[in-house]
Amino acid sequence: MSVLDRSALEASPLADLHAIASELSIDGYRRLRKAQLIDAILTKQEGGEPAPAPEPASAGATGNGAPAAEAQEPAGGRRRRRSTAADEDEETGGGRRRRRSTAADEEDEEPTGGRRRRPAATGDEDEEPGAGRRRRGAAAEEEDEESGAGRRRRGRRGGRGRGATGRDEAEAPEREAAEEEAEPAPGEEMVEGVVELLANGSGFVRVDPPEPSDDDVYISSAQVKRCELVSGDRIAGPKRAPRRSERFASLIRIETINSRPAAELADSVRFDDLPAAFPSERIKVGSDDATLKAIELLTPFGKGSRVTITGAARAGKTEVLRRLAQALAGREELSVSVVLAGVRPEEISEWNGGASAPVAPAAAVSFAASEDARNAAIEPAIDQARRLAARGADAVVLIDTLDGCSPHLARKALAAARNIVDGGSLTVIATAAHPVGGETTVIALDARRTSLGRFPALDLPASGTMRPELLVGDAAAQAITRSRAEAAEGGA
Repeated sequence: MSVLDRSALEASPLADLHAIASELSIDGYRRLRKAQLIDAILTKQEGGEPAPAPEPASAGATGNGAPAAEAQEPAGGRRRRRSTAADEDEETGGGRRRRRSTAADEEDEEPTGGRRRRPAATGDEDEEPGAGRRRRGAAAEEEDEESGAGRRRRGRRGGRGRGATGRDEAEAPEREAAEEEAEPAPGEEMVEGVVELLANGSGFVRVDPPEPSDDDVYISSAQVKRCELVSGDRIAGPKRAPRRSERFASLIRIETINSRPAAELADSVRFDDLPAAFPSERIKVGSDDATLKAIELLTPFGKGSRVTITGAARAGKTEVLRRLAQALAGREELSVSVVLAGVRPEEISEWNGGASAPVAPAAAVSFAASEDARNAAIEPAIDQARRLAARGADAVVLIDTLDGCSPHLARKALAAARNIVDGGSLTVIATAAHPVGGETTVIALDARRTSLGRFPALDLPASGTMRPELLVGDAAAQAITRSRAEAAEGGA
């Protein structure tokens, strides 16, 4: 290599000095300060032997005096030897020497982004760039030797750094779950407040409800599902301070829900395993609208009914659902929610701000939304209503429409409706072009009567209620049967 003077060495970055020291086989050069390293390089070039570098507190060399870089790395790391001239190949047909290709060999740029070429002491323009790459490659290898074990240790620890491996990412949910279930440290703060759920399934503990504040505590979606939380629940539990990039503290564990131990509620029977019975308590609409009156008398439904409002396009399905929402909203005994999944944009605006729609939709997507988006709008509302019913409340979910969502979700949404024995109830009322299957009540509308303005616009022969006698008694059930027969004969 070329002989360099002190001024050239002082102008060189530390990485280049390390590369030169590596080629000169200066032991322990990485432990030397820059001035000491320059003195060692100059001494070595003049044929002298530089003073040995001070040993670190931990064993920096093996028992036989070999440098630590040539010894086996701690924690089971692979043995990697310092780059020597034996690692270099001679190019055929030329006098230029080249190291084996590594990723570090091609990093030929300074931190500022410009390329650096060390001043050559000779006029050989071909050899000098290659030598510079060799030195930088050797420096990169030396850095990898000394820091590789540390990177591997960070990778094994996992975390959120760049050293995390695929296995760490796979184990991340387990670690987070373990953190959530961990016992709070002594003196850790407890939080108590009211749950407010978000559309994505997670939520917050509002410490000063209903207004949000910086003291609110985040609840993960896993905790919401595990404890079947609903908006309005009062919960308590320990919290942890926000981590880096987090704004709010997080709930570690839910200890009580509505003053009852969370473990007691978690051990309760699953909603799908709760015994169900046919609806026996009628929901009275109590409206002066001609169509709603006909529905209440001829197609009654009760708490726990599965109801579909069917008919062709422009039969008035959305309008009937809106009027039902008006009639049921504000009743203290019912928890009413509305989901719009595939309606006209104008109808979304009417539901959100119109006086004729007193219930604001829990979720709303237009008919331009994909099947997945419609499913995502319906599922959270059904899940929340299931939790309410499991705790003894009477919930009603109105959906416009089941057309356009997946058939499986349509059946799942209707199947969630039930009258729980000695418990609450979940009633689902949805619009659809045709019955989905499994309904206890079908309200069929006649598009021809609607277009002519002839109300009520019920298609009575296509409508019906299962076990109407449980809702209105035997005499009224027989009257409904006669009315349907007369309507069928009149239509014939």
